[in-house]
Amino acid sequence: MSNRRQFLQSLAAPAAFPMIVKASALGRGGAVPPNSRVNLATIGCGNMGNGHLSNFLKIAECKVVAVCDLDEAHLTDARDKVNKAYASKDCATYHAFEEVIYRRDIDAVSMACPDHWHGLVATAALKAGKDVYGEKPLAHNFHEGMEIVAAVKKNNRIWQTGSWQRSKPQFHQACELVRNGRIGKVTRVEVGLPDGPFDYARMKGNVAISDPPANLYYDRWLGPAPEAPYSAARVHQNWRWNLDYGGGQLMDWIGHHCDIAHWGMGWDETGPYEVSGVGEYPSRTELWNSARRYRISLKYAGGVEMIIAGGHKDITSGTKWIGDKGWIWVDRSGIKAEPAGILQSTIGPDEIHLTKSADHYRQFIECVKSRQETITPARIAHRSATPGWLGQIAMLTGRKISWDAEQQKILYDDTAAKLLRRDMRKPYNL
Repeated sequence: MSNRRQFLQSLAAPAAFPMIVKASALGRGGAVPPNSRVNLATIGCGNMGNGHLSNFLKIAECKVVAVCDLDEAHLTDARDKVNKAYASKDCATYHAFEEVIYRRDIDAVSMACPDHWHGLVATAALKAGKDVYGEKPLAHNFHEGMEIVAAVKKNNRIWQTGSWQRSKPQFHQACELVRNGRIGKVTRVEVGLPDGPFDYARMKGNVAISDPPANLYYDRWLGPAPEAPYSAARVHQNWRWNLDYGGGQLMDWIGHHCDIAHWGMGWDETGPYEVSGVGEYPSRTELWNSARRYRISLKYAGGVEMIIAGGHKDITSGTKWIGDKGWIWVDRSGIKAEPAGILQSTIGPDEIHLTKSADHYRQFIECVKSRQETITPARIAHRSATPGWLGQIAMLTGRKISWDAEQQKILYDDTAAKLLRRDMRKPYNL
């Protein structure tokens, strides 16, 4: 057995490690000196992590110095990609993220591991003085999202969520028009998401149990999730469709279109007061056990109803705000409005101007250096994901959820409230 495999098997929860790393070497008060290049490590080098890597390698003010993954193939590919970009052989490789965050010369990390690892990796990195670019949704569940938000605040760190639509012009335009009353009083918001699992890794039906491949540290991949036999359909990319690791299409997309819905409504610091929903779930014993179709109704202050749906033809993909003077719809494919002339409207100097970002990754690096808040900080990402977490609970319990958006807690239903968090497999804890 290799030394690294022994090390991985010996690891307990990250919180059990003494967080001795200080950011003082980075600059005054833990800040990166404004004229310095940001040293960054990528934790998770699969599909999304590889995309992050490509974008950070384009930024001159950023230097990728290390990559970390539990799959040897992912790790090797990522290392070679970095070394090719810099025409060097300097990129360090790690299997354990703890080894990454202990490095004093690393200023920030890009985190793109499966959702069930978000809480542990993120809080450990933040406590170690690292700024974080973290994939959406913020966390696997509400409780772990709250822990991330608290760690960002306590450790005075910079966080950018991968809700990159806020850095695209059509979404920015749509939200500014809605916020400035171009469609009048908004009465309804529609959020259309995909339905059913999408077989990213082309593993449909390949659920046979086998020994894990030699190149994957599988028990460590499971981490805080329940012990389960290896299946090729359980891991890379398709982990999203199992509720132990992800939340199906609902949670995979909530940080995009629901995030935009909130931005346009000015709901970044609040949430619904009532949530109900119906989901079509397969048997919980199936490997891919997330909802195939779903429809969630949420009520917000001021009589506004928001519908989040996947697999329902009356709700179009993207975000649509409906007001008493018209509507605006936006998606990655474009933007539309009725009346159409709304889109020609100019936002005046005394009106609401939302934060503008032309490049989501570059904005993170700029904020690491300036110590200014990013366009998608953790606390806002947490609010954007909350409708998804609550909707999932409402669908799984079959009950209407009453939510205190100020205190951020479920009212009158202790059973539902317990689903805001999960038990972690020992020895992991947060």
